Amino acid sequence: MKHPLPVALLLAPGVAAAAPPMTYLVSHGWPAGPIKQLDWALLALSIFVVLFIVFAVLIGIWWRRGEGDYDETGRPVITRGRNGMPWLMVGVPVTIVLLLLSAIWTFFVLAHAAAPPGRPKITLIVTAHQWWWEVKYEAAGQPDRSFITANEIHIPVGMPVEIHLMSGDVIHSFWVPQLAGKTDAIPGQVNHAWLEAGKPGIYRGQCTQFCGLQHAHMAFDVIAQPQPEFKAWWNQQLTPEPAPPAGLATEGASEFETRCAICHSVRGLPGNHGVLGPDLTHLMGRHTIAAGTLTNNTANLAAWISNAQGIKPGVDMPTENLSGPQLQALLAYMKSLK
Repeated sequence: MKHPLPVALLLAPGVAAAAPPMTYLVSHGWPAGPIKQLDWALLALSIFVVLFIVFAVLIGIWWRRGEGDYDETGRPVITRGRNGMPWLMVGVPVTIVLLLLSAIWTFFVLAHAAAPPGRPKITLIVTAHQWWWEVKYEAAGQPDRSFITANEIHIPVGMPVEIHLMSGDVIHSFWVPQLAGKTDAIPGQVNHAWLEAGKPGIYRGQCTQFCGLQHAHMAFDVIAQPQPEFKAWWNQQLTPEPAPPAGLATEGASEFETRCAICHSVRGLPGNHGVLGPDLTHLMGRHTIAAGTLTNNTANLAAWISNAQGIKPGVDMPTENLSGPQLQALLAYMKSLK
């Protein structure tokens, strides 16, 4: 969306060219678009006010009172036409009008950003934990097509997706600045938000409410895909993990059931299904691990399994005292979770 203000037209190209992942000055979705326009407008208005005040101060310094306008005590006499009343009579109404227009525009933007333009066909139930995100997908009228994943949100391009936000412990805040504004996740309460991406891409999200020691490492990615690709991804997520290949991966599956399944789940794996930690089904299809902290590769996965406390001190995942063969077997199984 282009903003009609000249200031925005001058500044926006430079901002877009070097846009960091957490900037709100560049938008790629309907909820974020009106917010960005309002931001540019308020920035332009603020610049105008500052320049006007500087101009008025300079005029006041330059426009000194004439000779002879002093009383017998030496104090200047304020004569008609030389006081600040005309400025006051103009400035107060202009200020009131500008503030009123800004307030009306702000309420208008908030109303439009709060509700999707149509009835969403996809609902995500996002539960914030210290310090990761649980994401449950639900399709309208298709209860058998729901599944749970973690720390990575896929959405179809050009289609509104409803978000139900909850918290499992303390207050968190869900923010994807290039797609939508902030919405808090509060224990015992369900808050509502929505996302709609205008083009494919990977958009960074972050918890923005201080929630403890690893607040800064509570991130996630929103991956916007063309609708056919999103449908294929959804179908793939519904597929249970096949039995691990014989050999080292089978040994790793046994290690997983013994050590990890108390907290984690893998659909298709027999045995315990934990719910305290992220669901690891199709783990190797994710871009990151540890809630956006590490790139998902073999070295980082080994480091995380061996010593999660050394990477994110305070997380619930304990340090595992694994021998070399045990770690290699567990890695072989985890890498089979395509």
